[in-house]
Amino acid sequence: MDKKVFSIELGGKTLEVEFNNLAERAHGSCIVRLGNSVILATAVMSKHKKEGADFLPLQVEYEEKFYASGQILGSRFMRREGKPSDDAILTSRIIDRTIRPLFDQWIRNEIQVIVSVLSMDEYDADILGILGASLALGTSPIPWNGPVGGIRIARKSGTTELIVNPSFDDRENHALDFELIACGRQGKLNMIELGGKEINEDTATEALILAEAIVKKLQTFQEKIISELGKKKISIPQPETPKEIKKLFAKNIEPVLSKFVFSSTPGDSQIETLRHTWLEIVDEKYPDDVYGEIPNYLFEEVVNSLIHEQAIATGRRADGRKADEIRPLHIQAGGVSETLHGSGIFYRGQTHIFSALTLGGPNDAQVIEGMETATHKRFMHHYNFPPFSTGETGKAGGLNRRMVGHGALAEKALIPVIPAKEIFPYTIRIVSEAFTSNGSTSMASVCGGTIALMDAGVPILRPVAGISVGVMIKDETTYKLLTDLQGPEDHYGDMDFKVAGTREGITAVQMDVKVKGISISILKEAFEKANIARKKILDEISLVIKEPRKNISSYAPKILTCKIKTDQIGMIIGPGGKTINNIKDTTKVEGIDVDDDGTVFITGKHGSAEKALEMILGMTHEYKVGEKFTGVVVKLVEFGAFVKIASGTEGLVHASEIASFKVDNVHDYLKEGDKVPVIIKEIDEKKRLNLSIKEADKDFIKKK
Repeated sequence: MDKKVFSIELGGKTLEVEFNNLAERAHGSCIVRLGNSVILATAVMSKHKKEGADFLPLQVEYEEKFYASGQILGSRFMRREGKPSDDAILTSRIIDRTIRPLFDQWIRNEIQVIVSVLSMDEYDADILGILGASLALGTSPIPWNGPVGGIRIARKSGTTELIVNPSFDDRENHALDFELIACGRQGKLNMIELGGKEINEDTATEALILAEAIVKKLQTFQEKIISELGKKKISIPQPETPKEIKKLFAKNIEPVLSKFVFSSTPGDSQIETLRHTWLEIVDEKYPDDVYGEIPNYLFEEVVNSLIHEQAIATGRRADGRKADEIRPLHIQAGGVSETLHGSGIFYRGQTHIFSALTLGGPNDAQVIEGMETATHKRFMHHYNFPPFSTGETGKAGGLNRRMVGHGALAEKALIPVIPAKEIFPYTIRIVSEAFTSNGSTSMASVCGGTIALMDAGVPILRPVAGISVGVMIKDETTYKLLTDLQGPEDHYGDMDFKVAGTREGITAVQMDVKVKGISISILKEAFEKANIARKKILDEISLVIKEPRKNISSYAPKILTCKIKTDQIGMIIGPGGKTINNIKDTTKVEGIDVDDDGTVFITGKHGSAEKALEMILGMTHEYKVGEKFTGVVVKLVEFGAFVKIASGTEGLVHASEIASFKVDNVHDYLKEGDKVPVIIKEIDEKKRLNLSIKEADKDFIKKK
């Protein structure tokens, strides 16, 4: 096997790129290695255009293979990889969002980039996948305007130390204030993912500046490789618009274009109406689809230019708002149904979100078994986007990558304010339904989720809100930032910069672009705009619900906790789970979970949790001489009475210990079911309890 290896130092770690013939028939391929984490990236383009495609047909796949982590995962009946995990989908989206803006958007040949994880050890493979995809495309004949670099940066809590490409050990051994993935080229960034613990804008900007410097280094590294190994690029020229089509457009559409684009109505319905009219005119004049996509190209190009020109020159927006104006808000906490444990409704213009929250016990946590980690997830945010939300028909139900991505972004934004298990032991699931969509439903889902959390009585640290900021760019110094993107601005704008956080700081950032990159100076200004807008939204939320409700819903299960000694765990569980299952069957609780440290969580409704707790406390209580109880007489014998003092625990009151006088016949003074005060008089060598009524209350029998 012939191979060439290139290396670069990043944050004190050596990253290697290897080119060989392992994937010989791919149009571009490479292996990227950091420590023992290794990926193979490949890129292939079809020879012919995809029939009927009206957008760039790019497909990016990040494939996790169980062998890469040295594990045999999957179910007992299916020991091979199934559908992609959420982590794999999110990584595919990160790579896609990084490389897509660097393609000429008129390309209609299918392009497929596949990143296969060959080995996973101390480093996450997503950053390797970005670099691998860039070099596979860059050295291939596929037309692409890269290369692009990507880096992960984190900061240790309580320090100013930034870690470049933190390892899994870094994450486990250090509490991290934030994690950032930033990608870009030529001194600009084109993809950002950040999750943080209420960090300030200056901290985020500092990390972006470091990321941009490393991205430059990675670009230079790749350019040298591409100059040595790169193949000649295939030329796919932009389709030219014939003069007759331009004249037809100028005559029929240009006179009314501004009226339709700047109609002051929300959404893009007026623009789409005009587009439909234009395509009908073309079809009538030139039937049989003579010019294919060209009329639509022209329409998109002219509308895009007009929206940019007006926004930059005059601050004019399609719906008539000012540049920094948020659309009207409507907020509702609860009030949908008592059955729901919590709910929130959040409107921002024509973006309408309904968030429903459900509380469950620890056993309802999601089991995550992946290449990188095996854990239980106790907070989940899921997002749905039905076709009617945009006034369209389509496949109902199911899940797509966009839903996974938007749900994960809102989840990332809310995680920092979720109370610890020790404070609030519930499993929490929020489902946000985008019932009407016109711009940034993910950030509206953050707001809806916050409202639902407070309505449910979850003691969150602080409310979280999110907003999207866009930009229309002419050049580096001539641009216009737009707060709260809607319809046409989202479609034709150059950036979608989503920022979520509390009043104290940022919890999540995501950026997508349609241009080749955004400068940090623009991003710094966008942070400021987002901060102002976020606090305005939080002000409005606080007018409706200021803090979490004091009590959870009566429809939610109750969770009781207690602590037992670790050497008592086996006794509670019993052989093969027999004892714990007996407690569940007897009390009808929903679940009993025992942590390794001896913390017991009991989940149940209608008093079942209290009954189970009583049984467990009775089983694990270490009795001492002198302890007093109120017990129940369960059995009378000739020589005394057996008294139950806790679930599963009884003791003998000898006849001589019943009263301060002699008792000849126990039946004359006690009967089964009597409640009696007792004190532990003695614990024998077999741990049997000898109880006394007279020492607990010498006059009890007389009073009785």
